[in-house]
Order: sequence, then structure tokens, then C-alpha cells
Amino acid sequence: MQTYVVIMIILVAGGTLYDVLHKQSGTYFFNNWRKAKSKGTRDVGGVEIAGLAVKTALVEGLTSAEFCNARRRIAHLLSMYGFVVYLITTVIMVFGYPTLATPTPAILPILWYVSGLLVCLGGYWFWFFIRVDVAAEGNSPFRLIRADLFILSLLASVTFGLIWGWAQWSGSSWVSVFLGLYLLTSTLLFGSVPWSKFSHMFFKPAAALQKRVAEADGSRSNLPAPADKPKIFGSVERLPRNY
Repeated sequence: MQTYVVIMIILVAGGTLYDVLHKQSGTYFFNNWRKAKSKGTRDVGGVEIAGLAVKTALVEGLTSAEFCNARRRIAHLLSMYGFVVYLITTVIMVFGYPTLATPTPAILPILWYVSGLLVCLGGYWFWFFIRVDVAAEGNSPFRLIRADLFILSLLASVTFGLIWGWAQWSGSSWVSVFLGLYLLTSTLLFGSVPWSKFSHMFFKPAAALQKRVAEADGSRSNLPAPADKPKIFGSVERLPRNY
């Protein structure tokens, strides 16, 4: 299991690097940043950038404030924090308590199960009730496209992991079957980074920081300056005569 976890980490790192080089997203990101900086109306110093980075981490990173829809934001937070805790507890148990000679503290399996359930709660809620093509366009929740690879492999991996854990606890004869399905879907999750949205979790914070810097230096990503909201008299907005 330790060897397997190390291989999965290598697959994620290698897949992300391949994704950056193949799609040239890193080159585009830095070129776009330099281009935006040249159009700025003021210089943004290192201290201010550091402050914007902290603000980005707290707002977009920890609270997912970029989602305006409250339901989607809650579902995303459940899945995100659940997945992070799920991964951390998995690594701790695999490397810190690999044999029966080193009993695992009871809190770790509890965190593993609870965090896995949070992933399932947020993920299945998003998949069946929040997705735009399902909720707004009326398509079937079982309609699949390549963009769904990440969320489906994530849900399958965590779901089979929880079932495998339950099978061990209950003494089921299907333990080996569910372990095989768990490893298969986990390999799909971590090995399909170049073709899924897994690497987006690394790109989104950088894009959010660039947006904040662009607003601070006045370039605003080539968008016009914000306009004043029209004054409201009673329930009717005051509009120009030639409206």
C-alpha cells in the first residue's frame, strides 16, 4: 500500500506537469500576467502582492467565494474539505500505522469515514441536483462526457473505499472484490490527471491571484472600469432621456 500511494503521488505530479507542458497553460499564464502588467496604471509592490495572495487563499481557497450559487458552493466545500482530510488520514494510516504491531488511533479511521461521507454527500448532491446540464437544461444525470471524468472517478474511488472498509468490519467475503474496485477507481482518479479536471485545483488559485493583481494595478484584464449604479427613486430607476 505504501508503494501504491507513492506511485499515485508520482502520477499526480507527473500528470500535472504534463498537463502544463502539453496545454502550455503555464506559458499562457505568465505571458498573460506580463501583458496585463504592462497595461496597468500603477505598480503593485511585493508586500501588496503578498497581501493579495493571503486574501486569495482565505477567500477563494478556503471558502470558495468564486461560486455565487450557495448550493454549489456548499457542495464544493463539502467535497473539497472531505477529500483533503480523506487523503491526509489515508497517508497517515498507510505510512504511520502499516501493521497490526502499531495499532491505529481510533480518531483516524473515524476521520477517514466521516471525510469520505462528506465527499459523497457533496459530490452526489452536485452530480444529481446542481449540475447545469441537469438542473437547468433538463438532461439526464446519467449522461456522461469526458469533463465528468474527475468527479465520477472521485466518487467511485471514495464510495468503493467506504464499502471496502465496511466489508472488512462486517467480515464479508467480498472484501477482496471491493479492494480491487477501490484500487482500480483510485488509479483512474490519480492516473487520469492529463485528461480530467484534477489539475484545476492547482491552477485556480493562481488564476484568482492574477485577477486580484489585475484589479489592483488597474489593468482589470482588459475589462472596463465598474460603473456607478443608477439612482433609484421609489421603485423606478432614473434612466437617460434617450433610453
